[in-house]
Amino acid sequence: MGLVLHTQVDTPLADVFAWHTRPGAMTRLTPPWLPVHVRQEAASLRDGQAVLGLPGGLTWVAAHEPDSYDPPHRFVDRVVSQPFRTVLRWRHSHEFQEVGEAATLVSDVVDSTVPARRLRPMFAYRHRQLADDLAAHEWGRSYQTQPLTVAMTGAAGLVGTALTAYLTTGGHRVIRLVRRPAEQPDERYWHPEDPDPGLLDGVDAVVHLAGASIAGRFTRTHKYAVRGSRVGPTSALARVAAAGRGPSRFVTASAIGFYGPDRGDEVLTEASSQGGGFLAELVAEWEAATAPAAAAGLRVVQVRTGLVQSPRGGTLRLFRPLYTAGLGGRLGDGQQWMAWIGIDDLLDIYYRAVLDPGLSGPVNAVAPHPVRNQEYNATLARVLHRPARLPVPALGPRLLLGAEGARELAAASQRVHPERLLTAGHRFRHAELEPALRHVLGRTMVT
Repeated sequence: MGLVLHTQVDTPLADVFAWHTRPGAMTRLTPPWLPVHVRQEAASLRDGQAVLGLPGGLTWVAAHEPDSYDPPHRFVDRVVSQPFRTVLRWRHSHEFQEVGEAATLVSDVVDSTVPARRLRPMFAYRHRQLADDLAAHEWGRSYQTQPLTVAMTGAAGLVGTALTAYLTTGGHRVIRLVRRPAEQPDERYWHPEDPDPGLLDGVDAVVHLAGASIAGRFTRTHKYAVRGSRVGPTSALARVAAAGRGPSRFVTASAIGFYGPDRGDEVLTEASSQGGGFLAELVAEWEAATAPAAAAGLRVVQVRTGLVQSPRGGTLRLFRPLYTAGLGGRLGDGQQWMAWIGIDDLLDIYYRAVLDPGLSGPVNAVAPHPVRNQEYNATLARVLHRPARLPVPALGPRLLLGAEGARELAAASQRVHPERLLTAGHRFRHAELEPALRHVLGRTMVT
C-alpha cells in the first residue's frame, strides 16, 4: 500500500526545491479539512523534524533522513512519534526531476500501510497548492524581483496564518505585529492605540488584518468592541506608516458590508454607493481611517472581503459539520445573494494588493460568480454527498444574533462583483463555487 503521485509544474527545478526549504511550506501544503495544525516546521530538510498537532493531544513527528537528502532532487521523512510509529508504516520521499529548462516533475512517493484511496485526496491537494502558489510567485516577480519585508497585524488569524506562509514561501519576510512582548526575531510589539513611532522602520509594506470578530449579537457592547478594534488602530497604524520611515504601500482588510445588507439584485461594484446599517457605517469609518497613509503618498488598498471559504473558519466551518450530519438546508427562502471567495484566492488578492502599483482604493475580494443561498446549499450538499432538506427558518438567526445581527449577517444579500480585479486581468484559481468547495474539502475528483 501507499501512493505514488506525479505532477509537472512550469517552474525550474532549483526554484521548486527552494520553495520547500522556506518557512511556511508545510502550512501551505497541509489540507484544511484535516483536524491537524502545524506546531513546528523542520528547520532543515536534511535532518530536521516537523511536528503536527492532532486531536486528543497527539503529535505527529516526522524526522528527515540525512542519508536520503539529495538537493535539489530529493528529501525524505518518516514518522518517529508514538503511537503512530508502532501502528502504521510511513516513509515519504519528496522527489524532483528537471524537465527541460523551465519545468519540474514533482513526485510524492509514500510507503505506508495507509490505503492509497485515503492518501490521494491529500496529496492531490498538495500538488494543486504547490502548482498554484509557484505560478502566483512567478507572476509576482513581474512586479517585484527583490524580496519584500511586510509588517502584518492579525497574523495568527485564519487569513493571517495562511498569508504569512504564502509570503514566506515566496521568499518574502513577514514581521508579525503582536500585542504582547515580542518573542521571535520576526515579531514586533505594537500598541494599537499608541504604536511606537519606529514600529514600521525598514518595512516595505503593511498588511493590516487585525480586528475583533463581527459575529455575535449586535448589542451596544459588541458593536463598540468591533468598531474600537478597527477604526482607532487603523488610524494609528496609518499615521505611523505616514511618517516616512518605512512602507510605501498600506493594505488593510475591509468588508463587503459597506454595501448594506440588502440591495436586491443590484450588481455591486467598487463604484456602488454605501448602503445603510451598522456594518456599512463601520466599514466606511474603517476605510476612512487609512487617510493619513494616503495623504502621505502611500498606495492604500482596502480589501473588501466576502464570505471566505475554508473549513478552518468562517461560514464553512459552521456549515460543514451540519451538512455532514445531514442537517443542512437553505436559510429562509434561500434567495439572498452570497458573495464568496476561496481562501487561496483571497491570498492572491492580498498579494496583488501589495505588489500591483496600479491597484489602490477599495477592491472587492469576491469570486466573479456569487450565488444565491439555495444554490450554495445545494452545491455544498452535493460536494459532501449529503441531503440538505432542513431549511432554517428566519426566526433561528434572530434568536442567536438578535434582529439587527440576523439582518446584517445571516440574512444579508449582497450581489458583489470584483470589477477592479477583472479589469486588472486578475486570474482566479476558483471562479466557480463547486470547484472551490471541492478543493478546500478534499472532494476533488482525482485519478
